[in-house]
Amino acid sequence: MSETSRDSVLARIRQALAAGPAPQPPRPDFAAPVHPPLGSADPVVAFAESFQRVGGEFYYCESLAQLAGQIAGFRQRQQVGAPYVWEPAMQALLWAAGVAFRADETDFIAQADLSLTSCEALVARTGSVLVSAATASGRRLSIYPDQHLVLARPSQVVSEIGEALRVIQARYGTEMPSMVSLTSGPSRTADIEKTLVLGAHGPRRIALFLLEEDENNGE
Repeated sequence: MSETSRDSVLARIRQALAAGPAPQPPRPDFAAPVHPPLGSADPVVAFAESFQRVGGEFYYCESLAQLAGQIAGFRQRQQVGAPYVWEPAMQALLWAAGVAFRADETDFIAQADLSLTSCEALVARTGSVLVSAATASGRRLSIYPDQHLVLARPSQVVSEIGEALRVIQARYGTEMPSMVSLTSGPSRTADIEKTLVLGAHGPRRIALFLLEEDENNGE
């Protein structure tokens, strides 16, 4: 290093020292929310927006008649048969609505194009559906069929994932389900040559039917 270069470096060091210590970054507010507010003040609206953003199909139903029409329209568009439904409460509701379904496991492996299940909670932040193995649907109906339908109520919508997990904890206590899963849109992967493939590890399509909570809806 030449004398001129050395003097220049030392001059910059002296200048930096004269300016005093560098300002400290602001102290984090650990009590502040991690996430910004939801896009909508209504968690149900926020969920619908998030759910569609991650690739889900959202259907709002004010009555059993609308539910029947929406499911019939979905089946017609996708050209699939009646869904497999194994939860007694879901079967009773669909029976009241006049919606055809498959209640047993006959030819399930060969013909499981469509399933319909309940869920534990809906997460507005991420558009996720929280399902568990605690219902009669078990693990298979939310994972194996090519297309998964979910029937839920507005009261099941929570803002954050933590709230959804607390719902599970309050519901089951120490008897936690053997499987709890957050489903955010259709199953997808881009592991192979960065090509997006749907349905690699689960349903290729997920649709949610949000049925209004009304005393005449059969529950």
